[in-house]
Amino acid sequence: MKVINASQITETVERLCIEANCELNSDIMDALEKGIGAEESETGRRILCQLVDNARTAAREGMAICQDTGMAVVFVEIGQDVHVAGGSLSDAINEGVRRGYEKGFLRKSVVSDPLERINTNDNTPAVIHYDIVGGEGIKITVAPKGFGSENMSGVRMLKPSEGIDGVRSFILEMVDRAGPNPCPPVVVGVGIGGTMEKAALLAKKALLRPVDMRNADSRYKELEEELLERINRLGIGPAGLGGRLTAMAVNIEVYPTHIAGLPVALNMSCHVTRHAEAVL
Repeated sequence: MKVINASQITETVERLCIEANCELNSDIMDALEKGIGAEESETGRRILCQLVDNARTAAREGMAICQDTGMAVVFVEIGQDVHVAGGSLSDAINEGVRRGYEKGFLRKSVVSDPLERINTNDNTPAVIHYDIVGGEGIKITVAPKGFGSENMSGVRMLKPSEGIDGVRSFILEMVDRAGPNPCPPVVVGVGIGGTMEKAALLAKKALLRPVDMRNADSRYKELEEELLERINRLGIGPAGLGGRLTAMAVNIEVYPTHIAGLPVALNMSCHVTRHAEAVL
């Protein structure tokens, strides 16, 4: 059995919080740069150029790409042959978030109670999702989620009879209604199946997939491509100022569901779509 000390987890989460907020993932940077050449709107091209310049400056200066450095969402895949020593795993993760947001001068945006609205002043607690997997390693993915895009997300419990047309209509409706609010060009994470909360989690996890990687199932690959084309015909464009590039990708994840339901969730993500990962 492999033993990993809680302090190592804290140090890793601290680093990932800063990395995710200051360094744009290469797949996103490539999509933005390609978008400049494909964008038909002069204003849209100018916005995309500004986004690329902003990301390069953030990486060079070690500064946050966006002022909304999000609520820390942490995905943890724990090997069943791993033992965490020296403290609680959840406490170690939250301590890493606290240190990362302090050290990286990242905005603290978490309130201790959703109604009283008192800031915790260290961006904790994080939202942590655990999966037990085979092996003796721990994979940690930190995905800070800003709420300009999170607020544009949603779940709909469709009737099975609504089928693929209902799924299409829901996604297009949500993106169209969101307009400029999620800071386009966006990444659209979609979860289909399971239960209400499973569909939402699938949609969140879908945002971790590179924007240039399609679903392995040809049916869902075709649906991703169709929806992306239709979304980019909406005319919302970069920053919502009109143009061709409203979304960089539609990523769909699926799960078996009940005979009486068709849950669909959409998790919208801004052009940054931050995440960084490490394996211990």
